[in-house]
Amino acid sequence: MIFEHKSVLLMETVDSLNVKPDGIYVDGTLGGGGHAYEVSRRLGEKGRLIGIDQDADAIAAATERLLPFKDKVTIVRSNYKNIREVLFNLGIEKVDGIYLDLGVSSYQLDTADRGFSYREDAPLDMRMDTDQFFSAYQVVNEYSQKELCRIIRDYGEEQWAARIAQFIVEERERGAICTTGELVNIIKKAIPIRVRKSGSHPAKRTFQAIRIEVNNEIGLLEKSLRDIVDCLKPGGRLCVISFHSLEDRVAKQVIRNLERPCTCPPKAPICTCGNVQKLKSVSKLI
Repeated sequence: MIFEHKSVLLMETVDSLNVKPDGIYVDGTLGGGGHAYEVSRRLGEKGRLIGIDQDADAIAAATERLLPFKDKVTIVRSNYKNIREVLFNLGIEKVDGIYLDLGVSSYQLDTADRGFSYREDAPLDMRMDTDQFFSAYQVVNEYSQKELCRIIRDYGEEQWAARIAQFIVEERERGAICTTGELVNIIKKAIPIRVRKSGSHPAKRTFQAIRIEVNNEIGLLEKSLRDIVDCLKPGGRLCVISFHSLEDRVAKQVIRNLERPCTCPPKAPICTCGNVQKLKSVSKLI
């Protein structure tokens, strides 16, 4: 399958970066290279783009797509959490802009054997980095009922989390749960039929939760954003595209804390905490 992914908020994101022709920019979630192509198109001869992604398929697709700008582009297979290390290895201390497009790509969802989709029967996987061992199989078959309930409730915001976790544990006592199709059937049994007849697919929230757990998407976001900000030059721009409500809340909270870092009591005459403002919003957090 060809790696195709429609870049969401393409022009809004790239325009917000205020790309300088001779600037250095980092695409922390390269994907198919849609945002990177537009940024590269705006760079001059001395400009540079660093593209980071942990998905080998994304790396291959973006490499081909960005061939017209190969002299300006450096692609690294890694996770955006390692941005400091990536830049250090490239001899770069600070950059002019960094952007992230969080979550799963349409290509990953549409490639059945990656195990992201609840609409196709495939091995339980959901790894964005196929080199890592830990997958959806381990979550479904090895997590305790309490742990399963927690992630399905917290990451999937699923009101039937307790029943789904119970049904998963009961089913795996009869044998390992190996495929997405098996998991979908278990989820359907756990959710009352009256609920299944309305709204979105009954497995959507649970699959989302397991994917987030497998890839530690929420866990690494807060720390990574703080590291990312420290890699920006004065006046550098940070853009974050998020879809899941938890990612959205984490990103906004980190940005607000870095914009208003003072922890002194509101009535204190002077600031004594020593925290320094690192960000200033140039657009409304939506």
